[in-house]
Amino acid sequence: MQTAFRARLIDALPFWLSLGMVPLAVLAARLGGWWFVLMPLYAWYLMTMLDAVLGLNEENPDTETPESQLIWYRAITIIWFPIQAAMIFGGIWFATRSGLSGWEKLGLFFGIGVASGTIGIVYAHELLHQRNKLERWLGDLLLASTLYSHFRTEHLLVHHSWVATPRDAVSARYNEGFFRFFLRVLVECPKSAWAAETRRLTRSGRSKFDRRNPFWRYGALQLAMLALALILGGWQGLLLFLWQAFVAVWQLELTNYVEHYGLTRKHLGEGRYEHVLPRHSWNSSHTATNWLLINLQRHSDHHYKPDRRFPLLQTYSDEEAPQLPMGYPAMTFLAMVPPLWRRRMNPRVRAWRRQFYPEITDWQPYNRGALPMPRGAL
Repeated sequence: MQTAFRARLIDALPFWLSLGMVPLAVLAARLGGWWFVLMPLYAWYLMTMLDAVLGLNEENPDTETPESQLIWYRAITIIWFPIQAAMIFGGIWFATRSGLSGWEKLGLFFGIGVASGTIGIVYAHELLHQRNKLERWLGDLLLASTLYSHFRTEHLLVHHSWVATPRDAVSARYNEGFFRFFLRVLVECPKSAWAAETRRLTRSGRSKFDRRNPFWRYGALQLAMLALALILGGWQGLLLFLWQAFVAVWQLELTNYVEHYGLTRKHLGEGRYEHVLPRHSWNSSHTATNWLLINLQRHSDHHYKPDRRFPLLQTYSDEEAPQLPMGYPAMTFLAMVPPLWRRRMNPRVRAWRRQFYPEITDWQPYNRGALPMPRGAL
């Protein structure tokens, strides 16, 4: 039994690569200069290089594995909030009392924002899908530390229900550049999340101002984070906190852009759309980036089975789901340069359309997001 326990720990350890960001944040804070660059280099480029060496991991774990055997996988997501809070608020306390110059502080909190976006929000995403109250609270705290609490509502009530339809703002349209997408999402998603909660409460006979509306919790947690930043570092600390939150949100929405770009569910007429299938998310089996991102890149299976914990997510062949040529870090770099992105991805979207929907001859309504809203959409 002890041998099996040790084996499960060893199997889970690659998913703890996120801890490598912690000493890099300490180095950047203590040494200043360009040391902060090590944080994005680690998260984006080192993992991409490891992908090139390690290749794809196409093994599928047993989906019937009991939760008791997943404790070492779950542990990294459970301990991450105090680690991230220490990086953010410890960083604010130290930076505002150190001899770091203004650009060195901005660099440090750019790196911390990479950690809270690339890792923290990904972990929050895993936690908010769970039924365990502690995990959901930890997810809320992680999102509040990036001032993006509404993501929980938008993701659970809107994105998973209406992905790849006109109702879902974060399903990027074919030929839509990232920067236009980013501005659209920043404007539409908070309003969309509020509308979703309002409708949910109305259906149960409650006012949108009822205490059960999670927006009250979202607001309280975010105000607490802002107040703590102000107490620890004054106005400068508050600005540094806002900067890392922006960097984190930029990272999240880059990932959202990549995950569903150009993929749409078939409109069946009169506001009816086909069910979500693995083909409606880009899949990636790249080994190292899936370690860092706790299998987020097995996104086709996550949408097909949203309650499946990350160690058990399945990967798919290209007969079942479209495949990304590289892991998310490399793909998000391409997304920041729209001509490069379109050159690499538009042919893949067109091939996906020919493979799965040869009967559709006019894609313009899909491209423009001009199809009817889904029936019953929030």
